[in-house]
Amino acid sequence: MNTNKLQDLKTKYEELSVQIANPEIIADNKTWTKLVKEHSLLEPVVEAYVKLTMAQGDFTAAKEMLESETDAEMLELAREEFEGKKAEIESITEALKILLLPKDPMDEKDVVVEIRAGTGGDEAALFAQNLVRMYKMFAAQNRFSVEDIDINETELGGIKEAVFSISGNGAYAKLKFESGVHRVQRVPDTETQGRIHTSAATVAVLPEAEDVQVEILEKDLKVDTYRAGGAGGQHVNKTESAIRITHMPTGIVVQCQDERSQMKNRDKAMRVLKTKIYDKMMLEAQNAQSAERKAQVGSGDRSERIRTYNFPQGRVTDHRIGMTLYSIDTFMNGDIGDMIEALRIADQTAKLNAEA
Repeated sequence: MNTNKLQDLKTKYEELSVQIANPEIIADNKTWTKLVKEHSLLEPVVEAYVKLTMAQGDFTAAKEMLESETDAEMLELAREEFEGKKAEIESITEALKILLLPKDPMDEKDVVVEIRAGTGGDEAALFAQNLVRMYKMFAAQNRFSVEDIDINETELGGIKEAVFSISGNGAYAKLKFESGVHRVQRVPDTETQGRIHTSAATVAVLPEAEDVQVEILEKDLKVDTYRAGGAGGQHVNKTESAIRITHMPTGIVVQCQDERSQMKNRDKAMRVLKTKIYDKMMLEAQNAQSAERKAQVGSGDRSERIRTYNFPQGRVTDHRIGMTLYSIDTFMNGDIGDMIEALRIADQTAKLNAEA
């Protein structure tokens, strides 16, 4: 544990405490907000460091008492204090190692979620719809806001493809390990013989890009308009309000038909386009750092089968960490927090091991 680094962080924290109380800085809302955010990020580290320093002082005092005390009763008390502070120091040190891990700069961002039906026909489309509902219910539990961008439904109520945004503090941190292939095993309603079918859907969770991060030139865009359609070919409206945008340099295509206004659909489509281009840039950069990617639970490989939902056995298994939950009904109702927390801890452990 680098004590000098921790002391520097504590000094920085104390300087920020003075700055954010300065009336002149408070008057500059943008600067004040930036400093408050930096202050709040340092706070848990500094609090842990202060506890560590106090525990180390108590540990030293207990050790000195053990070496000098002759009274049997006092020796026993000193031994208990010594062992207790030793365990406390180890616990705080482990917590500090995690707190000092480099923060993912994407964690606080809003996300764009894409869910597509995979192999399995109508059953895969129905499962994709189940996943959309699951993530929207999870978002509601966390008081995140959800906005549909493009939903392509089937006649049976399934979803071929869904694109929607989830906005809220730490949305990407909560959902970043959900990208990959989700497999379902269950008996479809249309199955008369009671046979279990296996189908799949893919999920992609992308941190939403900001304007300053991605520059898109108008000359690089091919924009098509068309009539928005619903399930079964029914038209949502009779005007060409739906938008399809192709980014010629990358070949990325996005579309939006959720709004009746062509302008609103274009704005939403551009948000997704910027996010996809940004995601492509980030993946290319991460691929250049293969060791770092191997140290992460979520590798970003969206062709990787990450989870199986077995309805007959009532279980959900995440294959990356070998975790199984026997609560599929509540899980599908958005109660996925325990799995997400386990994935977060596994990712932290992998990064700690990589550093070691």
